Amino acid sequence: MIARGAPSPAGADYARRYLRRTRLIAGLALGLLAATILSDRLDSGFWAHNPLLTNLVSSLVVVALSVAIFNEALERRRRRDWSVLAQYVLFELVGTARLIWTTLMEILGLMYAGEETEAMLSVGAQTLQDTPRIVAAMRELLADHERRQHLHGLVARLMRRSDELLGRWAGVLLNSAAYAGVIDRHVELYSRLAAVGSLLEHFEPTDDDPKRRRVSRASPIVELHGNLDDDWLSDTLVTIAQLAETLDQSSLALALQIVPREWWAARSGPNSDSGGTPSA
Repeated sequence: MIARGAPSPAGADYARRYLRRTRLIAGLALGLLAATILSDRLDSGFWAHNPLLTNLVSSLVVVALSVAIFNEALERRRRRDWSVLAQYVLFELVGTARLIWTTLMEILGLMYAGEETEAMLSVGAQTLQDTPRIVAAMRELLADHERRQHLHGLVARLMRRSDELLGRWAGVLLNSAAYAGVIDRHVELYSRLAAVGSLLEHFEPTDDDPKRRRVSRASPIVELHGNLDDDWLSDTLVTIAQLAETLDQSSLALALQIVPREWWAARSGPNSDSGGTPSA
């Protein structure tokens, strides 16, 4: 199951990871430069007697520093130029993640539609971390044929929304290396949801639509799993809900880092300049 605050496979701090790499390159180059200067102090004749090595080291330092400076400047500019749009896309991702976990909680009877206030979301998120309780509720749902059919339709609708959102906005965040990790985690969420939807569609079709049946048969998920096991299904659905809630919180925090509330408040004032660009 997904625990609150669990790190992603690529690391937790999406926005700074790319810049850390370029700064590491710059740090190594400066370290090499410092080591070269120190060695020259200790043995002034070494570099004079090894001109080829001297040229190679100096070239390496220059290239490494140039690459680091260029990459950082380019990434900062890209983030600045796309900051408002990136925040908008992140809000869309947050909305879909929140819809997934709250809807699953509603169908379990642990949250209720129309009560997505901040306080209720907090209570729902805390309830969601009680994994044994959520798993038991999910298995009870799956044992009820009518509720199971309702879940099937719900998963199909969430899949369509996820596919539409990903197709529309993935390219925006992939344009910046700093935000690519965010998309990766949301794709993981959608992939888990798609796996459940494909298996339900294949083993428990709700209609006789031949096109949908053919698509479900072509899914590699069906080939990999072979059958639909209720224990796997309940555990996976709980994992989806917990992952969605985690992404809800982490992506919202990142969105508010990109363009803080204060910037929007300043833009709403009577003396605001509508032509300005927020800083990331």
